[in-house]
Amino acid sequence: MPLLALLLPALVPAVVDGFRSVVGWLFGSSGAQPQNVEDAIKLMQAEVEKLKALAELDRPASNISQWVADLRASFRYLAAAIIILSTIGLIAAKGMGLEVSDGVIEVLLQLSGSVFSFLFGDRLLLHLKGMSK
Repeated sequence: MPLLALLLPALVPAVVDGFRSVVGWLFGSSGAQPQNVEDAIKLMQAEVEKLKALAELDRPASNISQWVADLRASFRYLAAAIIILSTIGLIAAKGMGLEVSDGVIEVLLQLSGSVFSFLFGDRLLLHLKGMSK
């Protein structure tokens, strides 16, 4: 069961995308596609506006300190590093004979699975779809 909890978050996006591709192939559908150049341009403009809105939501306030902005931007990666290092540290401590609860290690291993999915899940999906460089 712990191995499943580790692999599932990383593989679910690839499996869902594969299922969607198979359904599209079976029914001859390539999804909603613009029918002419004007519709394609409108669709691209809508996507650009959506990305601008998301970037605006994620932009920090103009009066914050640079170190706060940097910490805010890197917080997810720092938290991921803390989880991975804590997991490795507690497993090493248990290996050296210190008393460490199996439940704590189990929770940290599951958290490490989520971190793996966060760090490598999108890259795995892109590689499986043949879109990676």
